[in-house]
Amino acid sequence: MGKGRFRLLSFTTLIIIGFLAPFADGVALADFLHPFDPGVRRDTAGAGGPLPELGAAEQAFFAAAKTVFEEIDSVSGTIPGEAGVGLGPRFNMNGCAGCHAFPATGGSSPPLNPQVSIATLDGARNAVPPFIVANGPVREVRFVRKADGTPDGGVHDLFAITGRKDASGCSIAQPDFAAQVNNNNAIFRIPTPTFGAGLVENVSDTGLQAAVATQSALASSLGISSEFNRSGNDGMIARFGWKAQNKSLLIFAGEAYNVEQGVTNEAFTNEREDDPDCQFNGSPEDGTNLTPAATGSSPAAAFSSDIVNFAAFMRLSDAPTPAPPTASTTNGFRIFQNIGCQACHIVSQTTAKSRFTGQSEVTFQPFSDFALHAMGALGDGISLRRRQVIDAEHCLLPQGGLVRGDDEADDVTADFGRQHGAVETDAAVIEAAEGATGDAHRHRFPVDLHARERRHRLPRRFDQRHRVVEWLRRKEHVLRGDEQIAADAVL
Repeated sequence: MGKGRFRLLSFTTLIIIGFLAPFADGVALADFLHPFDPGVRRDTAGAGGPLPELGAAEQAFFAAAKTVFEEIDSVSGTIPGEAGVGLGPRFNMNGCAGCHAFPATGGSSPPLNPQVSIATLDGARNAVPPFIVANGPVREVRFVRKADGTPDGGVHDLFAITGRKDASGCSIAQPDFAAQVNNNNAIFRIPTPTFGAGLVENVSDTGLQAAVATQSALASSLGISSEFNRSGNDGMIARFGWKAQNKSLLIFAGEAYNVEQGVTNEAFTNEREDDPDCQFNGSPEDGTNLTPAATGSSPAAAFSSDIVNFAAFMRLSDAPTPAPPTASTTNGFRIFQNIGCQACHIVSQTTAKSRFTGQSEVTFQPFSDFALHAMGALGDGISLRRRQVIDAEHCLLPQGGLVRGDDEADDVTADFGRQHGAVETDAAVIEAAEGATGDAHRHRFPVDLHARERRHRLPRRFDQRHRVVEWLRRKEHVLRGDEQIAADAVL
């Protein structure tokens, strides 16, 4: 029997085992065929607070850094209520917490997309791109190719400061986003939660490699391969950003500040738009404070730059608190394991020694291997420039709660491999489960897993996905308050 056929049979066997396992534990067939999906989690947020056991000074740093994270920027900080300096010349949002807002600061898209109103705030003359809608997710866009056909891959900011009352003389135009969408040249990203990002940062390279090794046999049996993205400077494993290209939260914060808001900083010192008529501040616009800023009771935050505060807020943020388990969610987790989701979505990781109080050797559940997975024909066509990989590889991202999505797979699945935030949505986990149990034709998976699903899909009446979904909703946190949106993210 050929190797390929053996793998197909192995995958089919896993599906059958996943289907039969609940009955061995006394789950009624009638209940199994008609699982109860409670919808979006409606209780308290269970996210957004500091890590437990932090000392008083560390808690004060977290609280002050959160205030900086919630700051709203204008071009030169001269508009009341928009005291931050450096917005533009091009930007996607005017503050970190505008995108990372729900269910608490540090999360994902809020129920109402703020980008619609940001387009014309303070006199700006931006047209709202066709893929930005009030009840849709916050988005950024990358173009696959440049006009000459060569690879692009960069973020093209949605808005410009042209017309704003604090940007007199600037007249740059937005890109023609409608044309790029029509040419299938636009790839979308959504904000990912940052809860528990410091735990992710503090897992050692050895720990990440060991976790992958524990699942290597299962992954191999499913035809799944992976590798870590590594820093071009020190060779160590990177784990933050769209394709795990950023080594640390500080670098991640600096990149996002420059790319998403247009604010130059001590990590990314140059403007991305060099039209001299749109330059209003000296660079870097964000830097170390030589005199303390008014940031509460934390001297560390008062002297630190914005990006240091952003990184501190993410680093000291606790992971989401799971809701209490139920019989249904327990069964969902069993199915999750039986069908092999943990081959990529590794359940637990453990931190190394930490300088922060009580954070050494902490085991947490990110549901990620933090590795890159070749997507084959399902890739987004954008290269990791350092390695010149055109068949875009995606990083399986950690669980941070169901993120909102819409009818386009790119919204949820974009973050399956892009890691646009520090901690990713469990939408990726749901998609992996869907790939083995249900309707996955619109979603992206590791290419081998996806191909097997399409050839060996179970009848819909045996669809187990609702149990997995309910478990995921209980396990972490649903980040949107609209049941239909959550359904769209899964179906």
